[in-house]
Amino acid sequence: MAHSPSKYNGFESLREQAVALRRAGLSRRQIRDRLHVDNNDILNRLLEGEPPPEWTRRPNAKDDLRDRARELRLQVWTYDRIQVELGCSKSSISLWVRDLPRPERKRSYEEAAAIARRGWEAKLQIREEERQRTKEAAKRAIGSLSTRELFLVGVSLYWAEGSKDKPYDRRENVIFVNSDPGAVTVFLAWLDLLGVERERLRYTVMIHENADVGGAEMYWADLVGADRSFFKKTTLKKHNPKTIRKNTGENYRGCLVIKVLKGADLYRRIEGSWYGIVLGATQPVGEMSD
Repeated sequence: MAHSPSKYNGFESLREQAVALRRAGLSRRQIRDRLHVDNNDILNRLLEGEPPPEWTRRPNAKDDLRDRARELRLQVWTYDRIQVELGCSKSSISLWVRDLPRPERKRSYEEAAAIARRGWEAKLQIREEERQRTKEAAKRAIGSLSTRELFLVGVSLYWAEGSKDKPYDRRENVIFVNSDPGAVTVFLAWLDLLGVERERLRYTVMIHENADVGGAEMYWADLVGADRSFFKKTTLKKHNPKTIRKNTGENYRGCLVIKVLKGADLYRRIEGSWYGIVLGATQPVGEMSD
């Protein structure tokens, strides 16, 4: 439908006023109020093609960052350095400087890898030092054990690592097996606490057949302070050629089996003590059972 000449002329007159006000530096809101144009569609048509004055433009907060990023890139900075310097994302940096030439690599890949490896080794060294400090502090915090503490530790250690009686297989043997020399030392100290004579102990070394069998036998004999006559024949584990052994090296000495002769009564005491520990651990602190 065609507009009447009066309406068309009226719009053109209004547009001339709107354009003049725009070029005079007025904002959309000011023009709308001056001309009493409340319809945004009509206001858009009146100002079509006329750019807003500079003072109405909102500044872009990233303009300065973008300019600085480009400046640093031209100084052969890497994305990582620019990111640390400006605190913006790598994706933004990449977008801002993608038209700039890449900086020439100053180091070969081998040199860069060596530098990275040295940095990683230094970090591992720091971690290892922190790990050892934590362990040393925890060790010093223990101090000496009371008789009761050693007794409870020994019962718990045996119940975790020793043989146990089964309802379908009543044996009540005290047999402890472990590869950790520290665990073996604690177990022997616990037997001493209970008055178990060392003459009642028999030992068996269990080790892989491809290991240093003689060295392992000597090591365990020295650790427990027992004559070789108290050691039974070493049990050798056959090698499976389809598997790769990981328990190798000079620190691999297999396991030591310690058996207490005539240990049925001792076993009963161990089992009863363990269930006493379980009962005590499940009661509120400070309360005792009848």
